[in-house]
Amino acid sequence: MSLATLYSRAQAGINAPLVTVEVHLANGLPALSIVGLPETAVKESKDRVRGALINSQFEFPARRITINLAPADLPKDGGRYDLAIALGILAASGQIPTQQLGDYEFVGELALSGELRPVRGVLPVSMQARASGRTLLVPIDNTNEAALVEEATVLGARHLLDVCGHLHGTNRLKPHTYINNNITQNGYPNLSDIRGQHHAKRALEISAAGGHSLLMIGPPGTGKSMLASRLPGILPRMSKEEALESAAINSISHNGFVPETLNQRPFRTPHHTASGVALVGGGSQPRPGEISLSHNGVMFLDELPEFDRRVLEVLREPLESGKIIISRAARQAEFPARFQLIAAMNPCPCGYLGDKNGRCQCSHEQIRRYRSRLSGPLLDRIDMHIEVPTVPFDELKTPADRSQDLSMLARERVQSARDCQLNRCGKPNHAMGIKEIENSCQLSTESAQLLEQASQQLGLSARVYHRILKVARTIADLAAVDDISTQHISEAISYRRLDRRVS
Repeated sequence: MSLATLYSRAQAGINAPLVTVEVHLANGLPALSIVGLPETAVKESKDRVRGALINSQFEFPARRITINLAPADLPKDGGRYDLAIALGILAASGQIPTQQLGDYEFVGELALSGELRPVRGVLPVSMQARASGRTLLVPIDNTNEAALVEEATVLGARHLLDVCGHLHGTNRLKPHTYINNNITQNGYPNLSDIRGQHHAKRALEISAAGGHSLLMIGPPGTGKSMLASRLPGILPRMSKEEALESAAINSISHNGFVPETLNQRPFRTPHHTASGVALVGGGSQPRPGEISLSHNGVMFLDELPEFDRRVLEVLREPLESGKIIISRAARQAEFPARFQLIAAMNPCPCGYLGDKNGRCQCSHEQIRRYRSRLSGPLLDRIDMHIEVPTVPFDELKTPADRSQDLSMLARERVQSARDCQLNRCGKPNHAMGIKEIENSCQLSTESAQLLEQASQQLGLSARVYHRILKVARTIADLAAVDDISTQHISEAISYRRLDRRVS
């Protein structure tokens, strides 16, 4: 009897738990069975492995073969175990050496010809393989993604024969080094394209500096979508850790890892017909939703009241916690979701409330029903509410001034303010807790009186009170001053005046 043990990795949310692949050959009628809670795609691997071994001129043992994927209570899906299973059969039957197998982790799907096909979720696998001190061997198409992890040893192969040649020592595979495709942030639309809307641009800059959520309210065609699409271009540049986190989420999603977006802030725009599962993630095998795909970036919800109210309510907890936990009967998965919410809506069903030409024919009851689609608790969690009015014709016909890169200038101011926040408390202002607010947002007597008066007149909740303080702190950071003045408080309050008007 022969036994071979190899290592692979499963996919559980954004994690990649270790899977030990044990292959046992025994006497008896020829058969192959896979145990260890395999899904259908894993059970079908026995046919792919048989074809790959025979077409690669190896002997497929005519014995009773048992393959155990441990731990047994961890669900396994996909074709990622094909390579480990094939090598386990070859090792157990004495066709390849077994001495070095424990130094590697194998992930890859096999074609019937023996070629290796790429799989999803290789980046989290590479992170865990580096932590375990093992070398990761993957299909050649996955090598650049896996090599994103610094200090990880990654080998890439095109065919099963290449892997066997490496293990035999006759044709050693060379460690892969990440190939930088010189990806930059230069692809974002520029603020210079937007005519007028100086108040909205100012709010957008404050939102970017402190990571604050923003709701824009205005008639159709005033530039709300244009403003939102330019927010990623003025956000601080992504750190290596943030880029790796976002890439790991893309790696396990249905889109897979896209190298061209590595250093770009995510910008997701789900349609208003999206379901709650599409937004937060889910499924029998949990996959990340839009809020996780927006991690470290922006999620823009256009026509906010057109979303199903129950769908919008699922955003409340992730906006506070920065993560989403998806629980199913068989398993639980946690995905990060530190996203910046930007939303847009019309002031009424027809969109022309307050138009000077009298185009709005909506009744008071229609307007009330339209605005009631957004709950008070959700609006409380949106830091800033601004009006985006119609742009005067004189500003529209004026050619854009492109003598200065407005996005670049705004990004420099935002980066400076964000650096100040990170030095002060290690996080953006929107993420400050109560204790950090007390330490960083101390007010003078005059400023405190102004905020108290506004709270009483507008009926603001305790949550909104603290959010005004955070926004005021960001405004002061953009001005590069230590103390929050009445001017900063007054401007922060102006971004909450729509509370009573839209709730």
